[in-house]
Amino acid sequence: MADVKGYKMPDDLFYHKDFSWVRFEEGDIVRVGLLDFAQAEAGDITYVDMPFEGDAVQANETCGKVQSAKWIGKLVAPLSGEIVEVNYELEGDATLINRDCYGDGWIFTMRPSDLESEKAALMQGAAAAAWLEKEIAAVEQGKAEGKSYAQE
Repeated sequence: MADVKGYKMPDDLFYHKDFSWVRFEEGDIVRVGLLDFAQAEAGDITYVDMPFEGDAVQANETCGKVQSAKWIGKLVAPLSGEIVEVNYELEGDATLINRDCYGDGWIFTMRPSDLESEKAALMQGAAAAAWLEKEIAAVEQGKAEGKSYAQE
């Protein structure tokens, strides 16, 4: 497991530029969740607006929202496809994302429809770690300049 400035990045995952991870599971299903860095920056997550099972989503488009006391962020689909299952446990306890973002805090599973062409946009290994390091530096610089990262 990689450690990028104190944030965990499991080696078996792929990463999307909008701070989500993708785990390839049996068959043609992938599991999706938020990066450790994203949940830490958000603070205690209070609510997750998830897509519905059966929804068709497009890669790089908003499919939900994640909310904390200080932040509202977009949940962006890392791949195009159909939502197979959502993590209903988050409705009762959204802080599962904070406690176990790569395990019990997953957000949804999906069946990708165009994996062959879209997988190239996902990052893994050293490339993902280098990307996150740059993102962390940009956020730290923004904070030093007094910028807010809350989204609507």
